[in-house]
Amino acid sequence: MSQTFRHPEILEIARRDGKVTVDDLADHFGVTLQTIRRDLTDLAEAGRLERVHGGAVLPSGTTNIGYEERRSLNAGAKQSIAQACAAQIPNGISLFLNIGTSTEAVARELLHHEHLMVVTNNMNVANILVANPTCEILVTGGQLRRSDGGLIGNLAAETIRQFKFDLAVIGCSALDRDGDLLDFDIREVSVSRTILRQSRKTYLVADHTKFARSAPARIASLADVDVFFTDDTPPPDLPSQCDSWGTEIVLAQTK
Repeated sequence: MSQTFRHPEILEIARRDGKVTVDDLADHFGVTLQTIRRDLTDLAEAGRLERVHGGAVLPSGTTNIGYEERRSLNAGAKQSIAQACAAQIPNGISLFLNIGTSTEAVARELLHHEHLMVVTNNMNVANILVANPTCEILVTGGQLRRSDGGLIGNLAAETIRQFKFDLAVIGCSALDRDGDLLDFDIREVSVSRTILRQSRKTYLVADHTKFARSAPARIASLADVDVFFTDDTPPPDLPSQCDSWGTEIVLAQTK
């Protein structure tokens, strides 16, 4: 197989898993380690990947990948994470769900919960929960971000400040090795910080690809989260940090 055909598949694997390794790719394609190293070097020089020891990761940047691509990325893991999260959400509470494909997955797992009051700045979440007849749905105001149906800005934050939620379920674009939750849009970050302040308890839903990504704006720390739902063990030192912060890590059983 020529590199012309390998490169798109290498990128697809990187998007799915968050990273690629030289050994795994060599086994996958049945080529030498040196051949894969050249492929990764070519992709890095083109700005498509970022070389790390033993392989490559998706490049750091200041813009997020497309919404439809995010929706399909690691979809099975997101569903498993959402199921684990929804299992710990009781009926009859006030709940905030923010912007993101992972929180949308949680919304789909809440269709059989009863008597929830859900506030959201995610138009997609609101549309999903319409199918739950006992769920009261409130949508914040704000500037509509057409790319993902998110409502952001001062009006969204001002609406959120009128509430005190029993629980907030949030996502993030990236998770740094020191436990910082990161995002790309500073307007969304300011809304997310308001959500954290107005919630008695906070759950984070983020799949393992977020460990290999970076984004420029800091939302908060895992120290500010009560439970972190993910599908793989976080990077070294982070579990012990979470233990010291009192942040529980729940590893979802992927299908």
